[in-house]
Amino acid sequence: MNAVTTRGALLAALACVLVGGSFTANSVLGDYPYAGGQFLRYALACLLLVPLAGRGAAARLRSLPPRLWARLALLAAVGMVGFNLAVLAAERTAEPAVPGVFVGCAPVVVAVLVPLLEGRRPRRAVLYGASAVAVGAFTVQGWGRTDGAGLAFSLCALVGEVGFAVLAVPVLRPLGPRLLSAAVCGVAAVESAVAGLLLDGAAWLRRPDGVEVTALLWQAVVATVIGFVCWYMGMQRIGAERATLFSGLIPVAAACTAPLVGTGSYGAAQAVGSALVGAGVALGSGALRAVGPRRRHPVGLFRPRRPFPSRPGAPPRTPLLGRRRG
Repeated sequence: MNAVTTRGALLAALACVLVGGSFTANSVLGDYPYAGGQFLRYALACLLLVPLAGRGAAARLRSLPPRLWARLALLAAVGMVGFNLAVLAAERTAEPAVPGVFVGCAPVVVAVLVPLLEGRRPRRAVLYGASAVAVGAFTVQGWGRTDGAGLAFSLCALVGEVGFAVLAVPVLRPLGPRLLSAAVCGVAAVESAVAGLLLDGAAWLRRPDGVEVTALLWQAVVATVIGFVCWYMGMQRIGAERATLFSGLIPVAAACTAPLVGTGSYGAAQAVGSALVGAGVALGSGALRAVGPRRRHPVGLFRPRRPFPSRPGAPPRTPLLGRRRG
């Protein structure tokens, strides 16, 4: 792995660890209106991201064609608002591990889908690594009680996780990580407000208490502002296929932080699953190839070059680099 790839991998890993911590923050927001919480999260994140968007941000947004604006709206609806709504709906009739297992399969889907959309074959190393990540995520979370509705909404959560990576690819190039994060958070805030008014009416937004304020601030500042920018910066460097491998770190981070708020425990299964996720990420991202043995010539030794062929009877010519400048 070169410096750019290593930096991209670290950024993607950091983003997924921060998002995994936000899953623990969700556990203390169970009584807060869903759409109102998402509106506060994304609206605050958008306000914080706008100054970081850089010069010419407004001009770049105005030059964005309508089809990319439609993709931005779909990215926010599917990968952000819809994803969170699907997880919440799944957990009404299924244990949290069930949507977590489905979301853990996202690296496998992206490893197959992105190459097909680009007209090439999936990379074997990425596909094998994604499979190991999915098995590791399943080991960390296990399986729980569910029904048909829980399975259906868990599948919707998987679609949202895949869409969050795949739908962003063509928009990332013209906007860049910071402006893309700001724009998609603004769109998601508007969509959350509309969803809240339609689903909850006047009760869609209320004043949060102290614990809820802390959880919302974590989600807005850490998981969204820092997490989204790091995620898209990492994707820009290593691509959607390899970046999505690191989403296996989300359940690992959630399992590690859950004991801090008394909503779970970390045991042998979580340790084994974490090791599988780490091995899958290393295999798919190319880290294992990077640390493998390389054949190098000893320092100070070289193989002399053969003289260039010349005409019969003429003295042999020496390479240009071997001549002296008179």
